[in-house]
Amino acid sequence: MWVFGYGSLLWKPGFEPAESVVAHLAGYRRSFCMTSIHHRGTEEDPGLVLALDAETGAGCTGLALRAADHEADRVLDYLRERELVSSAYVETPVELDLADGRRIGALAYVIDPHHRQYCGGLPLEDQAQIIAQAHGGMGPNAEYLLNTAAHLEQLGLGDDELTWLAERVRNLRG
Repeated sequence: MWVFGYGSLLWKPGFEPAESVVAHLAGYRRSFCMTSIHHRGTEEDPGLVLALDAETGAGCTGLALRAADHEADRVLDYLRERELVSSAYVETPVELDLADGRRIGALAYVIDPHHRQYCGGLPLEDQAQIIAQAHGGMGPNAEYLLNTAAHLEQLGLGDDELTWLAERVRNLRG
């Protein structure tokens, strides 16, 4: 079983991957298009988290993470508990192109654009203002952004929007 990591799964997968390979997913864009009312914000003061938003011609590069065969059921249960907490994400089978030339089937957690937590199209400055101050059950929203941006950079997969947001949020937080 493979899962596509494009946000916090990059730096906190919650399981030990048997294999981890840079992967590209066509047709989706990584963006802060989902309000977070549990992990990085609250109902009263929502934060923002990354999601895959369907977009013609777009693509997202992240990591394909393979669960060991004997752990696949446990990992799937864990991921569903973690990612489907509010049903804003839809567990979606996707095809990934791996950096080593393989093409594999995987699961990805994709935003439901009809869910009340969908907030696609927010200007970057608005995103930065929200992320700089929000805090939820898993900690500060800024921590989520900074960890994700740093891990993408370490993998050589820098994301211009996340890099800009990370710098802006650092400035806003002093």
